[in-house]
Formats: sequence, structure tokens, C-alpha cells
Amino acid sequence: MQQDVRVRTTAQIAGHPIHPMLVPIPIACFIGALFTDIAYVASAEIMWADFSAWLLLAGVVFGVLAAIAGLTDFLGNRLVRAQTPAWPHLIGNAVALMLAIVNALIHTRDAWTSVWPTGLVLSVITVLILPVTGWLGWALVYRHGVGVAR
Repeated sequence: MQQDVRVRTTAQIAGHPIHPMLVPIPIACFIGALFTDIAYVASAEIMWADFSAWLLLAGVVFGVLAAIAGLTDFLGNRLVRAQTPAWPHLIGNAVALMLAIVNALIHTRDAWTSVWPTGLVLSVITVLILPVTGWLGWALVYRHGVGVAR
């Protein structure tokens, strides 16, 4: 049976949870970095490697901000931690963010060695984690009522 409990988030602005406002930015950046990595491998055009580096940097910056907001919610309310999807969502997003940070550092090297093969592989793995953690985040909101107004 589904719970009908509403769980307030700790990190919020005027009653609006901050974490779900921030997460689309790193998601878009990490997916964009995968596409630009693929474009670089296919074309060897340096512009694509540069785009990847910038997208990864922006994704990491906003990913850290989203992680801070999410961690604030997670640690600030025991009812959030009690939800079944909370721990896998936290761990999966932490792994994706750590991989993206390593990938951003790798993308500081010259273009060919920054993208092929390590950068591309890290981009693929990061993007493959995102639908799983997104599904878990969706479950926290829509099934468990985390951050939903009454």
C-alpha cells in the first residue's frame, strides 16, 4: 500500500524545495558532455572537446549545489532518510557526481587524451546512472510525498 505522507524538505525557498530546482542543470550538462564527447571522437574537431570541458565544469558546479541542497534535506529530516529510495538516490547521485568530477579533471588534458577513451567512458557511465537516480528521486516526490505541498 502506498504511503500518503507529506515530508517537508529542509532546503527550501518560500516553501519550494531547492534540490529539484537545481538537478535539471547538471543532468543537461552531463548529457550534453556525452554528446559533445561523441562528436569529438567522430570528428576530431577541438571545439567539441572544449564544449565537453565547459559542460562538465558547469554540471559539476551545479551538481555540487544540488548535492548540498539534497544532503541538507536528507540529513535535516529523518522522515526523508526513512523513505526506501532515499539511500540509493543519495549514493547513486554521489557516484555520478564523483565520476563527473574525475571526468572534468580528465578533460583538462589535451583534447584527444581527454576524450578518448577515458572521458567518453566516464561520460557514458555518468549518463547511465542518471535515469536510475532520477527514477528514485521521482519515487521520493510522487510516491512518498517528499517536498510536496499539502
